[in-house]
Amino acid sequence: MKLLIVALGVAFLIFLIVKVKLNTFISLMATSFLVGLALNIPLDQLSEVITSGMGDQLGDLAIIFGMGSMIGKLVSDSGGGYRIANTLIDKFGKRQIQIAVIIASFIVGLALFFEVGLVVLLPIIFVIARELGIPLLTLAVPMAATLNVMHGFIPPHPAPTAISGIMNADIGQVILLGLVVAIPTIIVSGPIFNYFLHKFYPKVFRIQEKIPGLGEVKEFELSQTPPFWTSVSTAMMPVILIGVATILGNVLSEGPLQQGVEFIGDPNVAMLLSLLFAMYTMGFKQKRSMKEIGTTVEEAVTQIAMMLFIIGGGGALKEVLVEGGISEYISSLFTGINLSPIFAAWLVSAILRVSLGSSTVAAMTGAGLVAPLIAQTGVHPALMVLSVGAGSIFADHVNDAGFWMIKEYFGLSLKETFLTWTTLTSVLSVTGLICVYGLSLIL
Repeated sequence: MKLLIVALGVAFLIFLIVKVKLNTFISLMATSFLVGLALNIPLDQLSEVITSGMGDQLGDLAIIFGMGSMIGKLVSDSGGGYRIANTLIDKFGKRQIQIAVIIASFIVGLALFFEVGLVVLLPIIFVIARELGIPLLTLAVPMAATLNVMHGFIPPHPAPTAISGIMNADIGQVILLGLVVAIPTIIVSGPIFNYFLHKFYPKVFRIQEKIPGLGEVKEFELSQTPPFWTSVSTAMMPVILIGVATILGNVLSEGPLQQGVEFIGDPNVAMLLSLLFAMYTMGFKQKRSMKEIGTTVEEAVTQIAMMLFIIGGGGALKEVLVEGGISEYISSLFTGINLSPIFAAWLVSAILRVSLGSSTVAAMTGAGLVAPLIAQTGVHPALMVLSVGAGSIFADHVNDAGFWMIKEYFGLSLKETFLTWTTLTSVLSVTGLICVYGLSLIL
């Protein structure tokens, strides 16, 4: 019954947005209240659950998302994105530009969450697409696929790291086997999926003159833009700070120095330091006044305001599903069912992902449910971690913030977002499962 309520809630949300054409944020909030009532959340708690869900979602993302947009806008307005785009085009050419995007996304994805990596890379791939005269989605598909794979499979991302602890898996083995799984998964869900999407649904591949959060991108003379490495270091500074801090934090002994390094590696702190660095390299160093820099960052915030509300609305719906007992209900469905441990781990986390929206919540809950299978069957713990990770990124849809980010950034309709992004994450998840199962036959 509870899964039926979730399905009806999603259908109602789609009806409001597509047929009624109600604002997406209002639709999310209305659906959250109705689903909460249907799941028997007490009236005196429902409002608090919704505001808590929205606050938790924005609390995690608002600062990072806002400052990431400011950095992207500074890099874009100074011509840094134009310089990076031209250099990559010269080095890789039009035919191999997807490979360049995958490499960049792979590096960025090692240290940053999916949402943050998207914000960092988006201005760069937009300029590349514009310079080559190709649709933005041509580059967005391999970029988003790569970021999602890194988010789901590779520590030090929260979900795979936490699952490794729950299942007593060696982090080093998870990283090594995760990379083995990640490479073919990226190829299938990136360039290969892109080819078939272009063949069967070409209308989504259209030229975008601007994207939300960046506005109009200026024209530049290459000689007037910042140097390539200055532009790259500015765009990558969040990755550099978080990545270096993660490595040093594990190497240094406990004490003030380690605490200082971990403080700098906190995503919020790293983004603030990166923003200040961007204001210097893309602002003052380019002889831009404080007023011009201020205008740029204000425009960046203004342009993402509604997107932040939509992301918060997705968090509200997710929290309603969690508080409504969906995860406990799904757990009860699997009691006494005999399945391959690899497939069971994937299936449980995939159902949780579709029902709850949050990949991290799905992964953590799923890991707790299937962890006993390791002792019972002797399956490799690292493979169980990767199987849960694969399931936790299955079929991203309306109850997850990432779905709405993709929709808004790339100017897609709801139907187009389902056909592109939900399908892509499904292909990605199933490919990951197949790769993990293949490894289980060897190890």
